[in-house]
Amino acid sequence: MNTYHILNGDCLADELKKTNLNQDFIIFRECLIVGNVDAPNINEFWDIRANFISGSYETTREMYFEQTVKEFEKLHLLPDCAEVCLWFEDDLFCQVNMWFILSYIVEHPTLNLFRIFPLLVDDKDRWKGFGIALPEQLEQAYDSRVKFCAHDILLGKNLWKAYCSNDQEQLKILSKTNSTCFRYLEEVCQAQLDRLADDGSLGRPHRLIKELIKSGKGDFDEVFYEFSSREGIYGFGDLQVKEMIKYLLADDQK
Repeated sequence: MNTYHILNGDCLADELKKTNLNQDFIIFRECLIVGNVDAPNINEFWDIRANFISGSYETTREMYFEQTVKEFEKLHLLPDCAEVCLWFEDDLFCQVNMWFILSYIVEHPTLNLFRIFPLLVDDKDRWKGFGIALPEQLEQAYDSRVKFCAHDILLGKNLWKAYCSNDQEQLKILSKTNSTCFRYLEEVCQAQLDRLADDGSLGRPHRLIKELIKSGKGDFDEVFYEFSSREGIYGFGDLQVKEMIKYLLADDQK
């Protein structure tokens, strides 16, 4: 059986190249945890995302379509009955990306889908994901892969739908679903809900960053380290944290 690996980023691809696993990679270069994701069809979705990414980060629409959309479209070429392994971590950043992929790949019912979980040696490392894994641990993670059943894939599709439409009640309901393919689902969905304040006040991530800045942590590296230590569940990278700091500083100047 042909095996293909859908990866959560280029860093993981670099580490997997050091293993004995086959190298058929599809790298998902997105951060769907930020920006508009609600679109009536896939073509408009890519257009919306290209506008957001090129407007928020140092890249262009052309680069986005070349590096993200073109890579993702490799999914069209997967042969029937192939083994497809989804290497995604447990934090919200990775989970939202995985929900999207499951909502898309549900149209390919012959594929044999598997979830690859980061191995946990210590529970305190549960949000650090594959970044702390040695090559042999990545091979062990693959050997421990868990197969997606039809109801697991449907759960991912419904999670994505609730996330896109900001259906907080449905997200809360879905978060209580038992599935061997989703770890910490209720906790992760609650982290998403905590980002959204109905009264216009700051959400959970912004509140912590504001608290860190007020406590005297003016250096970005300090803020990022402390935020990641305390709120690793979000999986935010430095770019997302910088955007939140920028938002807070602009809000203070109003």
